[in-house]
Amino acid sequence: MHYAFSDGYPARAGTPLHAAALTGPNLGSLVMYRYRPAGLPPGAPLLVILHGCGQTAAAMDQGAGWSSLARRFGFALLAPEQTSSNNMGTCFNWFQPGDTARGQGEAASIHQMIVETAKAFASDPARIFITGLSAGGGMTSAMLAAYPEIFAAGAIIAGLPHGAASNMHEAMSAMHRSPRRSGREWGDAVRRASNHKGPWPRVSVWHGDADRTVGISNQDAILAQWRDVHGLTAGPLEARIAGARHLRWADGRGAARLESVTVPGLGHGIPIKPGSADAGDGCGEPAPFILDAGISSSFHIAEFFGLTKVKAEAKTGNAKLKVAAKAVAAARAVLPLPALRAQPVPEVAAPPRLPPIKRVIIKALAAAGLIKKP
Repeated sequence: MHYAFSDGYPARAGTPLHAAALTGPNLGSLVMYRYRPAGLPPGAPLLVILHGCGQTAAAMDQGAGWSSLARRFGFALLAPEQTSSNNMGTCFNWFQPGDTARGQGEAASIHQMIVETAKAFASDPARIFITGLSAGGGMTSAMLAAYPEIFAAGAIIAGLPHGAASNMHEAMSAMHRSPRRSGREWGDAVRRASNHKGPWPRVSVWHGDADRTVGISNQDAILAQWRDVHGLTAGPLEARIAGARHLRWADGRGAARLESVTVPGLGHGIPIKPGSADAGDGCGEPAPFILDAGISSSFHIAEFFGLTKVKAEAKTGNAKLKVAAKAVAAARAVLPLPALRAQPVPEVAAPPRLPPIKRVIIKALAAAGLIKKP
């Protein structure tokens, strides 16, 4: 199946997401929305956001504040949207094998959207991320399992582990209480989903301890799944973030591979801290399944992904280039380039001594940190 939408049509007032034409196969019959902040350079990251049941792509973006963070920090958004013809509750079919397996159904459509959007925006293929709420969280688990080579990291909010269900009856049961399986069994479900052998995406898991829609046992199951996949045997480091319990597992080199945040008193939804995304960690606005919890999952997930450093790194790089350019210009003014003339080639080539102008230029570039010191 193919869906065609005209570029430039706004998804909803208050969000900059726009519908875009999907030209490749759309096996899952999904709708595609995306956003590229003005002036975003090639090589910027791409974030995929998957809404929950009863939501739209625009509602998730506006409530969670993702497009405002994208403008602030410099990354693009892709927002697949479910249709009522696929699911009456507009839930992604995270439990259907025909929609979650690699190359099939909705998972294949989301993958095709990523391929086309990354090409259209010239996104950095090493910095593609995904996050989702509830059914979108379950589909995030499925995408991380089916296409692990695509993603640098993912975040699952009030979702379920990959392989928790294969039909509607099992899905309803899993939402109440996650199936009891060993970490190895959960990990095997991910490993069977593709031929990938690693490295694996980093994962952030968020859940409210008062969630009555998707039981918190699913958070434990997701953590067991990805601890096993990453081979994380050491215990986690524990801390508090705005009153929420934060656990982080690191690999042998000390790099964080997995984290969980459990928000006390939070029901089913995305925890946010309303505010302006221009500064601080607040962003988004309360809405159905977008809950004011005094902690911004969007900001902290962006931080875990490394997205909050994108513009800062770009500014540092630009500043170094400017310093080097000024040094080179000053060197040229003092030491004008000599006229070119033919030189005989010696019988035995010896390492030539750099002329003064080149020595000054190389020193300027090395001082700016753009090349290694000679």
